[in-house]
Amino acid sequence: MSPAKRGNPRESLLISVQDLAAALGPGSAGPATGSAPWVVVDCRFNLLKPDAGRAAYLGGHIPGAWYADLDRDLSAPRGPGTGRHPLPDPNQLRALFSRFGITTGTRVVAYDEAGGGLSARLWWLLRWMGHEPVVLLDGGLAAWQNAGLPLSKAAPVPRHDAFQGQPGHMPVLHTAEIAAALDQGAIRLLDVRAEERFLGRVEPIDPVAGHIPGALNVPFAGNLAADNRFQTPENLAERYAPFVEGRQPAEIVCMCGSGVTACQGIFALALAGMPGVALYPGSWSEWIRSPDRPVATGRQAAGKSGQSGK
Repeated sequence: MSPAKRGNPRESLLISVQDLAAALGPGSAGPATGSAPWVVVDCRFNLLKPDAGRAAYLGGHIPGAWYADLDRDLSAPRGPGTGRHPLPDPNQLRALFSRFGITTGTRVVAYDEAGGGLSARLWWLLRWMGHEPVVLLDGGLAAWQNAGLPLSKAAPVPRHDAFQGQPGHMPVLHTAEIAAALDQGAIRLLDVRAEERFLGRVEPIDPVAGHIPGALNVPFAGNLAADNRFQTPENLAERYAPFVEGRQPAEIVCMCGSGVTACQGIFALALAGMPGVALYPGSWSEWIRSPDRPVATGRQAAGKSGQSGK
């Protein structure tokens, strides 16, 4: 990947499979041992089958790629009042990124097979810890395979580098802050879950269906083109315009079921030229932990309904 062009969010946030293959070297054998200017991370995961992502990785991954498990690596254990995927402890992240060989200047590429819905969590966590050179593989593993590029079953050798990042480089709002800001009309809360879940028609994961009153539905699947690559920055800006109109990025917050796919929404907004949107890490699964918090279903209090992307 060539150095990011100033003012071109796509080149600073995404990499094509062709550019990644060229960066990894002859035969796409993975980064050269010892230098590791590139670190590739496989983020595949299935919420309903938590071991399926690791099994898929072991069955074949981009050569040289590490595996980051959503539950074990990219989240803290859930607590009595938290959502399903609390933010991990910074020390846990430092240890993980050090083992991967990520240091200042290391270029990180994250991928999944869910349209960035999982790999964007790693992108967000690295940015939260102050590491800027991280991109998503546009089109994910499917694009890599469709290009006829090889897979490997070999695991990389753990490294002993020292990742020095500190948290706080991406904005975060927690449940009490979300409730207060909504009461004051101070934020625009974007829920990126599928419309059916937002409206409370189905709920395959959490014990309560519906959405936070005042939230707007902008399903994350709508950020993708038919080939599962991200839409152009221009198309994304047009898509989000009705939802962010009159708001600065600091006044916009993305949420989902547990703070994971919300990161893909934040990523898409950055692609659209609006970096700095906040994450609600607890999201719906934390909001409903208290029966005192209001819940809406259907279209009442739902504001503008988002495009489903279907």
